[in-house]
Amino acid sequence: MKNVKKLALSLSLVCLTAGAAFACTDEQKVQAYAHPTMFGSQSQQLSNADANYIVGGKIVKTKKQIGMTNKENVLTNAFVKDVLSIIKENSKEVFNPKMPILRSELAVVLAEGLSIPETGKKYSYTDIGGDYWATNWIYKALSEGVMIGYPDRTFRPDQPITKAEVFATVATLIDVTPAKSLTFKGETVQYIPNWAAPATKEVIASGLLDNVPDKDKVINDEYLSKEQVAYLVGELRTRLLNKNTLGVNGKYVPTALNIKLKERISARHSNVGETFTAKLTNPVTINGVTYSTKAKVKGEVVEVSRPGVNNPGYVKVKFTQLKEGDNVVEFPKNISEAQADVLKNPNIIARLVGAPLSFAGRTVGIVGRSGASAVEVSGNGLENLGDNLSNSAVNTLSLHPGVGVKNLGQGVATVGKGVYDITKLAVSGTFGLVYEFVDELVYIILPSKSNNSSLNPGEELTIVY
Repeated sequence: MKNVKKLALSLSLVCLTAGAAFACTDEQKVQAYAHPTMFGSQSQQLSNADANYIVGGKIVKTKKQIGMTNKENVLTNAFVKDVLSIIKENSKEVFNPKMPILRSELAVVLAEGLSIPETGKKYSYTDIGGDYWATNWIYKALSEGVMIGYPDRTFRPDQPITKAEVFATVATLIDVTPAKSLTFKGETVQYIPNWAAPATKEVIASGLLDNVPDKDKVINDEYLSKEQVAYLVGELRTRLLNKNTLGVNGKYVPTALNIKLKERISARHSNVGETFTAKLTNPVTINGVTYSTKAKVKGEVVEVSRPGVNNPGYVKVKFTQLKEGDNVVEFPKNISEAQADVLKNPNIIARLVGAPLSFAGRTVGIVGRSGASAVEVSGNGLENLGDNLSNSAVNTLSLHPGVGVKNLGQGVATVGKGVYDITKLAVSGTFGLVYEFVDELVYIILPSKSNNSSLNPGEELTIVY
């Protein structure tokens, strides 16, 4: 498959959902197939109303996603990704998530992470006017006292903020017993002045740094990156949700919904663009409106990678709406977490009935993709063979027999290469069918093996925004 050219076909698609406003968006959506399982993946990439079929393309899960707790390969739209997107889309600076975070950017991360509301209050700092990109977020952070300006009436929004200052800010939001030293992951944290040592010890003890990437840089650099601070505040959101001892007076608590799935979402069976529903398990009040257990939560599948050899597969979902009667809540982009209670005893009878249907569809897909790829290989090979034979004749009759023989040899090699590629496709397709059959048996007999990449009917989730 590595020698097969990319085949791009533009097709006009129709969104097959009732309310397709959120099913067809400007974001790229990827669906990756596990076959041929011996030689890589095939992928289908959807963008707007066009579909591009990329043969032999390999889809790799982005590292900037936060997985659903207890569901390693089920992904939700994550706080880290979305808050960094806010900064990238609004800031006029060249964006690099690995660069030190600026004071303005910290204000954005805190305001979004703590869900600080608009207050309407204005502040008279000389360097943040109404036309500055982060003014609203800075005002939010100032209104809650999580950030302050300087005595000379400046905020210095474009000034990098040291990690000591970040830790001091976070320490005002938590209340835990400080660590005994500045040791993190067995090493002493550098660039911490005496005034910031107590705050740093408290942040270390809180565990908020445990999931922050590039831990060596957390220890040895003077600044934290934009990405690292986003992870830090994202973890803070989750811990506040869990109502542990981090919160100060319970002031900063994100909105959380407890829901139960009504249908199956999985890397094995779901497709990009599919919508699904869940129901509330507990009443919740949002913006003064109480939603009962009759309310429905809507979601959408936005990315799929089919399981294959050495590839557990994954499915990415997003939650879009809460609705009861005429009352509707459109979820913001930055849903930060989704924690799942794994269903320990899935319905084996349902799986037993569904597995043959899935295998039949997978068989047709494998045969179809193998056949289509073989046709493409044959077409390309015959075209190259004709070109080489033509060149051989022209060069020989032009009194360059040596070049003609070379062209003839290239034609023979093209035939051999085509036979090899088609044989490889046939072997791979056969192997793929055997693998899919075994995988279906495992799905029935050992459902826990596929549980990490699926959401099952009856499973309970907590989603946070």
